[in-house]
Amino acid sequence: MGDEVKVGTVIGEAAGFVSVPVHASISGKVTAVGRFPHPLGGEHQAVVIEGDGEDSWDESVVPRDNVDALTPREIRDIIRDAGIVGLGGAAFPTHVKLSPPDSKPIDTAILNGAECEPWLTADHRLMLERPAEVMRGFRLIMKALGCERGFVGIESNKPDAVEAMKAAVPSGSGIRVVMVQVKYPQGAEKQLIDSLLRRKVPAGGLPMDVGVVVQNVGTALAVYEACHKGIPLVRRVVTVTGNPVGNPSNFSPRIGTMVASLVEQAGGLSDEVSKVISGGPMMGMAQFTLDVPVIKGMSGMLFLGPGDVDTRPPDPCIRCGHCVHACPMKLLPTTIEKYVMVEAIDKAVEMGLNDCIECGSCAYVCPSRRRLVHQFKYGKYLSAELRKKAAERSDKEKGN
Repeated sequence: MGDEVKVGTVIGEAAGFVSVPVHASISGKVTAVGRFPHPLGGEHQAVVIEGDGEDSWDESVVPRDNVDALTPREIRDIIRDAGIVGLGGAAFPTHVKLSPPDSKPIDTAILNGAECEPWLTADHRLMLERPAEVMRGFRLIMKALGCERGFVGIESNKPDAVEAMKAAVPSGSGIRVVMVQVKYPQGAEKQLIDSLLRRKVPAGGLPMDVGVVVQNVGTALAVYEACHKGIPLVRRVVTVTGNPVGNPSNFSPRIGTMVASLVEQAGGLSDEVSKVISGGPMMGMAQFTLDVPVIKGMSGMLFLGPGDVDTRPPDPCIRCGHCVHACPMKLLPTTIEKYVMVEAIDKAVEMGLNDCIECGSCAYVCPSRRRLVHQFKYGKYLSAELRKKAAERSDKEKGN
């Protein structure tokens, strides 16, 4: 409380390897440190900064000369210190993804420009407006991984982005821009790997198991800005859209900007709003207030009207099998749902609970409106709690 901060000042330190620091996104004075509403649900610790209007940058934020001389380790360290995470929505620390074990060499990097979620256009605009910087960031990612082959996957409904990114590819870079089929969830990394390389990531496995790492185009831009300009991750592109929105737009707000402020910039809302979603309609999370901040993993804010939402409660499962046919991971959603509902989590995990990518395809096609993804998220939470308790028991037994 009372501390003076500048843009880029570290206000939250990383708690471990799978973690990144948080930086002040404006300059001013810290007026509160406490728990506040969070877009992912509940309340989380936050630092409130009252801006001074100066937008002064921290002395540590300086451009870097001779970026081409950076080693892979130096690139990963810069990415870590800049607080960069995956900006496609998962927000997994980027430096961790770029640090595969020696036993899993990476031969191919993929830049994900598919953006298959309906309504969202943040990545599309980035590829149109800043293709050169995105491509330079991707080349740094490839260097950090030590691979010489890269693919940029973009859905065929974005031909302008395909042309812009092709024009930004340097000759002899080993990078190909590929137009892929418009098919949900094409932007999921396992599906994109299959589309581009015909490689199947094994159940329970990761892309590195088949020699691949996938990064989002927004993440590549953040890597460029960190390595070339010394700028940490303090802003991202967010789509604000939906039928009730006065002027649907893409914005580039600072991390921590209140969503209510973005809505105002987008022309406000009509009175007829039935649901507010952080993210897209398939994988996003419903919100109960607009008094939440923009976070690193927020790709969009979607506002739905009465005609966009079916508010009827779910009916019993009729065992039609639509969810089974729709699941891109070849799971049995209704069986997993039943195990989660009776908290037989071990059984749910055996049936592939943790392989679920939460794409929402099952819930979308369900004629009974089962809240399948909700149950899967809850099941994963219970699974994590069980693993945590098991680890605590093990540590206690070792201590004894």
